[in-house]
Amino acid sequence: MRALTVVPLQGDSLDVTDVPEPGPDTGDLLVDGVALGVCGTDREIARGEYGWAPAGHDRLVLGHESLGRVREAPEGSGFGAGDLVVGVVRRPDPVPCGACARGQFDMCRNGRYTERGIKERDGYGSERWRVEHEFAVRLEPGLADVGMLLEPTTVVAKAWDQVERIGARSWFDPRTVLVTGAGPIGLLAALLGVQRGMEVHVLDRVTDGPKPQLVADLGATYHSDPADDVAGKLRPDVTIEATGAVSVVVAAMANTGAYGIVCLTGVSSRGRRLTIDAGSLNREIVLDNDVVVGSVNANLAHYAAAADALAKADLDWLRRLITRRVPLQRAAEAFQPQEADIKVVIDLSAA
Repeated sequence: MRALTVVPLQGDSLDVTDVPEPGPDTGDLLVDGVALGVCGTDREIARGEYGWAPAGHDRLVLGHESLGRVREAPEGSGFGAGDLVVGVVRRPDPVPCGACARGQFDMCRNGRYTERGIKERDGYGSERWRVEHEFAVRLEPGLADVGMLLEPTTVVAKAWDQVERIGARSWFDPRTVLVTGAGPIGLLAALLGVQRGMEVHVLDRVTDGPKPQLVADLGATYHSDPADDVAGKLRPDVTIEATGAVSVVVAAMANTGAYGIVCLTGVSSRGRRLTIDAGSLNREIVLDNDVVVGSVNANLAHYAAAADALAKADLDWLRRLITRRVPLQRAAEAFQPQEADIKVVIDLSAA
């Protein structure tokens, strides 16, 4: 069968190659691949910056934003042929650490976890794949066009979970949220903010293309002014930072309401330097009881929350997040960003 593979840490190795059929040792559900979302992590791996192949293998099957249909499922698994499913990305470490032992493998303490399509486990970028039934998530049939958005939605479901857990240390009644970045993570974070009944503001540098209208159609407000100006005027109760741009990160941290919570989901590049008044920033965080928290990955509870959020969302709005679809044999095109891109998807079932 065909799969999208790379040689980790080797640039220009991305290719559609023939690989063996997945064996039962990789999962008790046999799934026909439907589609695969492409994100920044995939592009980093394709550039040779990141990634690990499974032990004893030179190539890694890419893909962690999965969507498939069950072909075969064992009795008692809770799944049946035809079910629309997504595979969970991370697996607990084998020791396990205390967090992994309690199902919180997104918070692994010793780094010995593995990840499908990223770290020591083949991903979901193949015509067929297997997954353990306990690491598969069933989606509503109506999400067949957009189900690959589940994994990025889990990232923001976890971010919101972290915000709400931290807020609960004292009286917490947030009204205003600022989301920085209007890529898939930012737009999905805004969606979950709207679903919580909050006043949502989204900041991005572009002024045309689909992003402003997508934000408006959520009932949120779109901004393209400098981050300091927007955040300084809003003084939001919650900020979900989804750019990783250091100037935006600092602006978000420096401009919150009292008891403000900033959740960082964007990963910054190393070596970016910025001159800031660290004393003033520290003073504001301390005196206002502010919190800055990093958040990455997701556990099974976040997958369930994300599936629920997508099921409640406007389906046409979700479809508009997917701005390009390419067939598997032309998968390399998905790794060449275009100006109007939001989410690019590889069709695994196309001939």
